[in-house]
Amino acid sequence: MTPLRITSAIVGVLMLILIGIMATRDSGNDRMTTYLVGEAAPEIKAETLRGELWDLDNQRGRWVIVNFFSTTCVPCIKEHPELVKFSEDHKRVDDVRIVTVSFSDTETAVKEFFELNGGDWPVLASDTERVAVDWGVVAVPESYLVSPSGFVAAKVLGGVTQNYLEDLLAEVQTK
Repeated sequence: MTPLRITSAIVGVLMLILIGIMATRDSGNDRMTTYLVGEAAPEIKAETLRGELWDLDNQRGRWVIVNFFSTTCVPCIKEHPELVKFSEDHKRVDDVRIVTVSFSDTETAVKEFFELNGGDWPVLASDTERVAVDWGVVAVPESYLVSPSGFVAAKVLGGVTQNYLEDLLAEVQTK
């Protein structure tokens, strides 16, 4: 074998190993430490699908899950029933609120999605590009847990489940 073929074979094997690692890597629920965790949450002031002004500052005193979402994102669609269950479980106590921020989507598509799949929390679907930039969103789904005092307590990449959110909430409340 020539040195070029040996080098090509080694590179090929390394690429296969890398692809194998990436393909079998556990996705979702990856909590990250970013510049926002521990910092004051960036401003969110926007009109909801119902035409109401929603302001993150008005949510002080309770936990808020800021969920960045798109109707074309398969993990977003998969996590949606989990967010619905989580929201329903916390509605009576009113200790946690959810707000969905549309990411690269049309207002019509988002409205139709929520009408079909439920979720009666505020949904921001127009002029949300600046919000995504301010929060450092690169891809969806991404969720942030904002504390009652207005600080970002956690960032979660990938889809969430009701149990994961309950565990995360319990964890940050004990800190």
